Amino acid sequence: MAALVYFDHNATTPIDPAVREAMLPWLSERFGNASSRHEYGRQAHAAIAEARARVAAAIGAHATEIIFTGGGSEADNLFIKGAAARMAAGALAVSAIEHPAVIEAAEQLARRGWRLLRLAVDGEGRVDEAAYRQTLSAGPRLVSVMLANNETGVLQDVAALAGMARARGAVFHTDGVQALGRTAIDFRSLNVHALSLSAHKIGGPQGVGALVLDKRVEIEPLIAGGGQERGLRSGTENVAAIVGFGVACELAAGRLAEESSRLCALRQRLEEGLRAIGATLFGGGAERLPNTVCFAIPGFDGETLVGHMDRAGFALGSGSACSSAHPEPSHVLKAMGVSDASARGALRVSLGAGNTREEIDAFLTALRSTTMELKRWTALAV
Repeated sequence: MAALVYFDHNATTPIDPAVREAMLPWLSERFGNASSRHEYGRQAHAAIAEARARVAAAIGAHATEIIFTGGGSEADNLFIKGAAARMAAGALAVSAIEHPAVIEAAEQLARRGWRLLRLAVDGEGRVDEAAYRQTLSAGPRLVSVMLANNETGVLQDVAALAGMARARGAVFHTDGVQALGRTAIDFRSLNVHALSLSAHKIGGPQGVGALVLDKRVEIEPLIAGGGQERGLRSGTENVAAIVGFGVACELAAGRLAEESSRLCALRQRLEEGLRAIGATLFGGGAERLPNTVCFAIPGFDGETLVGHMDRAGFALGSGSACSSAHPEPSHVLKAMGVSDASARGALRVSLGAGNTREEIDAFLTALRSTTMELKRWTALAV
């Protein structure tokens, strides 16, 4: 069987060979527990410190602000629930297009007495500024708005939104999982109190992420125990994964400018081809990640097309990999005012390392052939 062309990098990315090489010793002879006092433990502790510095350098943070977690979803939950645990119940606001890790954490707080406010977005998927200001007047204690959407790639002006929230005394968090390695991130310039990251979107291993936390903000841990990660995330550290995360961040930061330019050119070629076959692009008028295209072809179900394109040799998504088990139309697209029928037709191509112009052209040819074939089958069935 021929190898699939992989167009689903927003779901996960293959591990970079250099990351794998860096991890291997920590999966074999360097097996120490970083809390141990002997040489094996000291080696592990030093490796984690080096990785922490690499992650921090990639996003303009200080190493002491990096708290390693089991992934981006845990980082989201750690901040939202951990910050709320230090406050009296009040209002919290999250955008209507957040990742399920943020939305469901907020909904859990709502069941515990918090008042959940959902921030509206416009037709391009950007937070509506007038509605946002009105929501802030209700005095939310916590606000969370993602930096880049995982389905559409649409970017938010987080620095401006965070500034408005801070002026009202709110604590501001942003989920930067999809943005890392695809657009420049500077923790200071973002003006946020906390930022969530994940390794497996940038050529790192699955199962490791980080919460970048302003040290002036106090949160309660989700996991109590040995006091690792400043007492905010107990448990023996996954040294190999953390080392891999650090290397992946360093590589992504070094490649960012060149790779962003390359992916933008590929995205433009893809979008021109999609428009030529009558596709609707979602969020196409907003500033977006250079690698992400969310679209629908009128009259076609997204899951059906994903299956047919998979058999044609192309792996792509029909939305968020973290919510694809649910058959309901995308909550992101519905918040943008997209009809249920159009939302059910949504497909997502998310490009990454190794993708080429030739693959884009082959995909467009296969997509055109597939839709024509499905139309013929439908006509015959009638």
